[in-house]
Amino acid sequence: MDEVLAELVRRCADGDAVGLATVVETWRSAPHPAGTAMLVGPDGAVTGSVSGGCVEAALHESCRQAVRTGRPALLRFGVTGADAFAAGLTCGGTIEVYVERVDRAGFAELPVLAGAVRAGTAVAVLTCVQGPPGRLGRRMVAGPDGHHGSLGDPRLDEAALAAGRRLLAEGRSGPVRLPPAGPGAAGQVRVLVRSYPPPPRLIVCGAIDVAAELARVGVVLGYRVTVCDARPVFATARRFPQAREVVVDWPHRYLAAEAEAGRLDGRTAVCVLTHDPRFDVPVLRLALDLPLGFVGALGSRRTHHDRLGRLREAGVTEAALARLSSPVGLDVGGRDAAEVAVSIAAELVAVRHGRAGGRLRDATGSIHG
Repeated sequence: MDEVLAELVRRCADGDAVGLATVVETWRSAPHPAGTAMLVGPDGAVTGSVSGGCVEAALHESCRQAVRTGRPALLRFGVTGADAFAAGLTCGGTIEVYVERVDRAGFAELPVLAGAVRAGTAVAVLTCVQGPPGRLGRRMVAGPDGHHGSLGDPRLDEAALAAGRRLLAEGRSGPVRLPPAGPGAAGQVRVLVRSYPPPPRLIVCGAIDVAAELARVGVVLGYRVTVCDARPVFATARRFPQAREVVVDWPHRYLAAEAEAGRLDGRTAVCVLTHDPRFDVPVLRLALDLPLGFVGALGSRRTHHDRLGRLREAGVTEAALARLSSPVGLDVGGRDAAEVAVSIAAELVAVRHGRAGGRLRDATGSIHG
């Protein structure tokens, strides 16, 4: 559960009313994507960020005003103008932010949302951020099958759910524009879909020192981390406290069982760190045959070339081998376990956003993926 949702659950359970600012839409080089949120508690304490500091001060006051008045607002921030003290984005982008008061009575579906997120079930919040007064601020919590709450009109609910579930299936958040609901209704309705997909999986094969560091940074990046090794003396929860699971099994057997159970998908990353052919070849042969998001293997260039030969002998095709990231990681010159883990994590982020890596100063185009 992200920190803003966790704080919202805590505050509402305590009976507090909070101000919530959520990014609805972005243009050009905006710092954070749609769905990013900032919460302001009754004591003024801030959780989260929507712009990396550019407009937080203005939004802080807007959130407190929304709590006092109960009136939501849709605000837009762009490049700072001639007034050096005006709120704006120095990055050159534009963001639109929905600011609202949230409390337990006004968000009766919050326990359903929190329960789904804790259980790792895909769920989304659909909030009307633009439309007639009777619709504005109404919300639904929806999963792939059922939903809770209403936007105030059955036809609007139906259209919003269809669009929201498409975004949820893609793991994306953003606004959807819907036609007016009801006879004689005028004006466009815009609904913000905030998706909470299950966290992507990072399966680390090989209970070595790099695995411990990779598990740590993987959790920070939002992965559900599993460490798997057939050697029980090394694969222990004590050595990998950050991992969600520590599994004692041959990695290829574990991966096959997870695939059979349908617990792997196109966001799953598998990193093989053992550089031992007895472990590497069987698990890589299987992983490269699955529709995973990333498959990487640690080792020297000599180990890499030897591994390619063994995989070819095992029947792995050239097309499958082209999907293998080996030696895994970006070229940052790391030597110790933490530096190697950072190198691997950097490649995971780059692949997630379709980037090749490298220094930003030597690149052109948008910085944010």
